[in-house]
Amino acid sequence: MDLQQMRYVVAVAETASFTRAAERCHVVQSALSHQVARLEKELGARLFERNSRRVRLTTAGEAFLPAARRALEAAERARADVAEATGEIRGKLVVGSIPAVAAVDLPAVLQDYRLRYSQVRISLRAGSSEQLVERVRDGQLDAALLGVQPGFLPQGVHDRELARTQHVAVVAPDHPLATRHEVDISLLAEQVFVDFADGSAARAQSDQAFAAVGLRREVAFEVSGVELMAPMVRHGLGIALLPATFAAELHGLRTVPVTNGPVRVERLVWSRFPPSPAASAFLTLLGIGIQPSAT
Repeated sequence: MDLQQMRYVVAVAETASFTRAAERCHVVQSALSHQVARLEKELGARLFERNSRRVRLTTAGEAFLPAARRALEAAERARADVAEATGEIRGKLVVGSIPAVAAVDLPAVLQDYRLRYSQVRISLRAGSSEQLVERVRDGQLDAALLGVQPGFLPQGVHDRELARTQHVAVVAPDHPLATRHEVDISLLAEQVFVDFADGSAARAQSDQAFAAVGLRREVAFEVSGVELMAPMVRHGLGIALLPATFAAELHGLRTVPVTNGPVRVERLVWSRFPPSPAASAFLTLLGIGIQPSAT
């Protein structure tokens, strides 16, 4: 059993295809298939079920995959630690972020990081705050930027509050509220909304703000991200509630301050495990010098 065989198994599992896995690993399919077959023979169990339409993990494959990923990560970490000992930061950095971050100029930070540590492979992953916390906790991400309600405390990770931002109403230019200097949340309850999925941290911020004053509202459209929300608001399908610092960057829309409106807290979370050299360098750029105890 060797690391290359493990890479092939992980690639097949993630792509559900020997052909796509071979393309990802830059080898011919026959060579990849041969190495997977050799590994299966050594283990005494088939790792994949194959037919003409799909490839999927067997029970044995599902048991093998997490260990293979940990082995590959350990090998990557070993190489990075050796490079650090010789004065060089190498390896990979995987950062997660919600789509709308205001407290940190993430592209600028990553640009600075890239200039300093050109040998590090950087990956950026998007997701909801809940998903990002889980991925950091499981070791899939080195760090992540969240946008959550004030009472949200991520468990099993290190975390730090970065900023708090009031929400504003985001409306189309011809909406009746577009000319208001301020609007009370009670008046917004009469409007139709475009919002994030029910149950998400982003949605909970707004839901709880209305619930706190004994009001309910109609969410006619649920979307997965701001890139869908903005054009729907622009076409008059509803209004939205978004953090003021982010909403100001949306073109062709009006923003109106909200009395008693929701508050979003932006938090940075990072793994409770000792950070890799690449992750440690990233956290240092964000001003994280001392690792507090995990919550």
